Amino acid sequence: MKKLASILATLLMTVSYATAQEEDNNYEESICIDTFIGKSPEFPGGIDSLAKFICSNLTYPEDAKKDSIQGRVICRFTIDTDGSITDIQVLRSVHPSLDAEAVRVLSAMPKWVPAEINGKKIKRKDTFPIVFKMDTDKQDKKDKKKNKKHIKQ
Repeated sequence: MKKLASILATLLMTVSYATAQEEDNNYEESICIDTFIGKSPEFPGGIDSLAKFICSNLTYPEDAKKDSIQGRVICRFTIDTDGSITDIQVLRSVHPSLDAEAVRVLSAMPKWVPAEINGKKIKRKDTFPIVFKMDTDKQDKKDKKKNKKHIKQ
C-alpha cells in the first residue's frame, strides 16, 4: 500500500511539474505525461484514414524497384500545436530514394489534431514507419504464366 501511495505521489508531482512548464516543454516529458492525463495527436479520420493516405500517396521509386530494394524507413516528426508536421527526420534509413519518398509523403500529410495536456495543445514528437515492400505475388504469377507459355510451345 505504501508503494502504491508513493507511486501516486510521484506521479502527481510529475504532473504538477509538467503543467507548470512553459510552452517549450521537453518533448520526452510531454510524451510521458500525455499517456496519463492527456490526449494523443490524431490523424484526421483516425488510423484507417492515415493508412489510406499513405497507400494512395506513396510512390515506389523506380531505381529501388529496379534493384528490388525493400525495407522499413523509420521517421520521426513533430506535430506542432496547430497540427502541422515539421522537423521530419529519418531515424533508420533503407536507401536514399526510399528515405526521400518517405519524407515526401510525411510532409504532404494534412494537419493532425494536436496532442493536449489538461486541455492545452502541445507539440509532440512521433515516430512512424513507412514500409516499402514489392508485391512478390504479382511477380510470381507473371513468372508462372511465362513459364507455362514457354513449356506449351
